[in-house]
Amino acid sequence: MLERQLLLSRAKMSAFDAVEHLAGLQAQAPFPPYYALWARLASFKPSDLASLLENRQVVRIALMRGTVHLVTAADALAWRPVVQGLYDRDLKQNTQHAHELAGLDHDQVAEAARKLLLRGPLAGTALGAELAQRWPDVPKASLTHLARARLPLVQTPPRAIWGKAGQTTYACLDEWVGAPLSPPSPASLISRYLRAFGPATVADVQVWAGITRLGEVAAAMDLRRYRDPDGRELLDLPELTVPDEDVPAPPRLLGGFDQMILSYAERTRVISDEYRKRVISQNGLVKGTLLVGGYVRGFWELRKERKAATVELAPFEKLPKKDLAALESAAGRLVSWAEPDAEAREVRVLPVA
Repeated sequence: MLERQLLLSRAKMSAFDAVEHLAGLQAQAPFPPYYALWARLASFKPSDLASLLENRQVVRIALMRGTVHLVTAADALAWRPVVQGLYDRDLKQNTQHAHELAGLDHDQVAEAARKLLLRGPLAGTALGAELAQRWPDVPKASLTHLARARLPLVQTPPRAIWGKAGQTTYACLDEWVGAPLSPPSPASLISRYLRAFGPATVADVQVWAGITRLGEVAAAMDLRRYRDPDGRELLDLPELTVPDEDVPAPPRLLGGFDQMILSYAERTRVISDEYRKRVISQNGLVKGTLLVGGYVRGFWELRKERKAATVELAPFEKLPKKDLAALESAAGRLVSWAEPDAEAREVRVLPVA
């Protein structure tokens, strides 16, 4: 897993190739993908990713688990149809919107939304307001929710461009990138997950994707099969190998919402249940983490005051001196990379709590 997530050594590949290799990046917030690539690539500049968004080679779109991911345009076209079922279920079960949308012709609303978006990207509130002119008895937010569920909507720049602000505006994926969506292929999605995260169980794939019934798809695929220490079957692509278990796993600083923490049914392979409660808040925010020996051992935060920037390291346990020194060194590089214009930069290690 660490090898395939480019965390054993920094990879010498382009930002585009990394996004593709990693099966996309978590992007619930605008900037975590930049920190994810900084942690994994030998040489990465924010402009490397920003230009891909502006050139429409990568896009931000709600995909797996109903959450926003940053993926290549080709992967968005291939994967959005595979996960459509989870959006269809949400329209029937969503506690806030299902009742409001129950009597509508969903196809009709989606077609109206598509026609509106052909004129140009629209903010969610503006899209809802336009739709409400035709369906005035339905809340605007519910109409926007329906459009997001039934249409493959991307979030357009300047949203998520490094150093810029921007409200969320939407366009239809196929119109935005100038290519049609692909026929759904669950087997292809499984293969890409294993290439980025495997070996893994069927349950792991399903948790990452947010869809079920992948066991029968995997059973028909030509896959290598292992057993973990607890007897669970782990699947892998037959052409891939695993590194020796004594290969060093250097300390790393992972950004907020890093997919390493969120992409498995059995998350204790990365983070203990106790530590997970300290990293993931009740409202779903995920802090940047300290990775030591392949496991989460604390979190970090970037604090900015006036013209000063500080990275605070908060270990959950006493760490070996060499690992803590490596994390401090990485934090120094991180604050210089993230805040190059700060007049003062500092790394601070908090007491073990």
